[in-house]
Amino acid sequence: MQYTILGTTQAHDDKGTAVPVGGPRLRALLASLALHTPHTAPTDALIDDVWADDPPADAPAALQALVGRLRRALGREAVTSEPGGYRLAATRADIDLYVFERLVREGIAALADDPATAARLLREALALWHGPALADLPDHPAATRPEAQRLEATRARVEADLRGGRGAELVPELRELTTTHPYDEPLHALLIRALRAAGRGADALAAYEEARRTLADGLGADPGPELTRLHAELLAEPAPAPATASAPNP
Repeated sequence: MQYTILGTTQAHDDKGTAVPVGGPRLRALLASLALHTPHTAPTDALIDDVWADDPPADAPAALQALVGRLRRALGREAVTSEPGGYRLAATRADIDLYVFERLVREGIAALADDPATAARLLREALALWHGPALADLPDHPAATRPEAQRLEATRARVEADLRGGRGAELVPELRELTTTHPYDEPLHALLIRALRAAGRGADALAAYEEARRTLADGLGADPGPELTRLHAELLAEPAPAPATASAPNP
């Protein structure tokens, strides 16, 4: 069985067929169990995740009943009873969150020597997402790290594509990303580099100026070392020679 928690919680059998899980509480229970894989999920943690601030009067008994319903949906062996809690009968290779983390590590490690492989691995990692992390566990603190890794993986994938000579193709995507994340200096730097790689030096200078204004207006901060270095490099580059008019034919 495969489980996805990078979005709405889902389960798929070994043939890839979706297995109906049930309503919000069953999905929250499955997400919490998957998050703890391969370890036992403590009863108190499961109760907190499923019912948040409004647990039932006999929460352990209600949790036991909910586990029974989940077993009926996924199979009797899918969830085991352990001392102090319950455990999902799965490995981290069966959970999309942990597959994503592994692919990101491998992709970033390959970035320096093999940008094409890095781009492929990072695309594969990002394709696992189908919504917000832990969508069935609203406000769960564990969702913060995957979301940050998602942005890191996006930056690294763009870097890999840029090293692969795809600067011009990246400009529209990077403009959208810098609009979504206006204070992310590495994204602004990637946009400037993509424009420069596409031979658009004037646009790269304009992108730097826009980033500088955004940081000043929103954060009261100056551009960091990377943006400053890029700006200096752009200013040092020779301007393109003006086109010369051809002499008229006699």
